[in-house]
Amino acid sequence: MIEQNLLPFEFRIFESKNYHQTCEAIKSMLVRGAIALEAAAGSALAQAFLEAPADDVWSFVDQAKKEIEATRPTAVNLFYAVKRVYDSAKQSNDPVTGAQAEVQKMMEESVLATKTIGEYGAELLKDGMNIETHCNAGWLGCVDWGTALSPMYVAHRGGKKIFVYADETRPRGQGARLTAWELQNEGVPHMIIPDNAGAHLMSQGKIDLMIVGADRIATNGDTANKIGTLEKAIAAKYYNIPFYVAAPLNTFDLNCTSGKDIKIEERSEDEVLYQTGPNEKGELTKVMVCSPGSHAFNPGFDVTPAELIAGIITEKGIIKADAEEIKKLFL
Repeated sequence: MIEQNLLPFEFRIFESKNYHQTCEAIKSMLVRGAIALEAAAGSALAQAFLEAPADDVWSFVDQAKKEIEATRPTAVNLFYAVKRVYDSAKQSNDPVTGAQAEVQKMMEESVLATKTIGEYGAELLKDGMNIETHCNAGWLGCVDWGTALSPMYVAHRGGKKIFVYADETRPRGQGARLTAWELQNEGVPHMIIPDNAGAHLMSQGKIDLMIVGADRIATNGDTANKIGTLEKAIAAKYYNIPFYVAAPLNTFDLNCTSGKDIKIEERSEDEVLYQTGPNEKGELTKVMVCSPGSHAFNPGFDVTPAELIAGIITEKGIIKADAEEIKKLFL
């Protein structure tokens, strides 16, 4: 896995030797992004099958499954992957081989799905458009292509002239550190903006469209995404700017009827109180940026109500964010 916590200052590949290390990589956000978590969680369970003692495979794997599912609670893709790999192994004559094959198949499907999302979403993007995005929903957060960024990549590679405003995305700065790094590598013209500048730019007519990713979508269209997404959706609605969510079918939770059912992860206050960056020697250093002694509240996600969403870009096309349209996706 790419060590995302080191980007954009250092590029390093992390090799996870066992499922415990993969769980830690998920918890520490060394790997993050709903689709990347799907791949990592599925791989972690496949690792557990490899590690399990021959005389006690299933009790070992059942314990590993619980640990993997406890790493991060909001992204439904993680749970989808664990269940899919577990069920495939159960049905296989050789659980170890079955688990590994299912992970590989799942990742190949993911690449195709996210590329297709890009092709559908690119139809929304016209020459000269300014697009805003929040957090990182590009190829770093997936196996390849991305969700929210995939339409931008397809449009850019197709010759369309677009400009992207990347929200910095406090407190971890996934927009400033990861999305900007991706866009730079892809050659897409862009600019990082403070999280609280989005509404200002919208009010000046400088944002034509907004696309974000998703970590869980309820059956009524309510969508959980990185904290700060809700504020952008409210501002976009006020200024009549189309606000789109891009996500594959695996991100829909058919057991979740509304956003009220989505568990919101609360992360360590240290992510708010401290920031990490290179010192004068180029070494990554953690420094306090808030008043010493103060505490911080750090929810990882918020929920955007369906009525604020212009549409959801999926590998089956662009649909309205409502129960009937979502139901049709799974017929």
